[in-house]
Amino acid sequence: MALSARNQFKGKVVSVKGGSVMSEITIDIGGGHQIVSLISTSSARRLKLKKGRQAIAVIKATEVIVSTDAADGE
Repeated sequence: MALSARNQFKGKVVSVKGGSVMSEITIDIGGGHQIVSLISTSSARRLKLKKGRQAIAVIKATEVIVSTDAADGE
């Protein structure tokens, strides 16, 4: 499937925490990095997401918020 989103990270599902409405999916993308996503539980089931399955995290964002604990702006 071709997508316009350029930020695509292949990895392996390392955790699926299912809830009644939303599920938390953690994907290990290598190099010590993981991506955590909240998706509907129905989508997690439809995609058959489970620990050990290969998956691709596709990120398309218009905003990124960055914060620090520096009070004086240094």
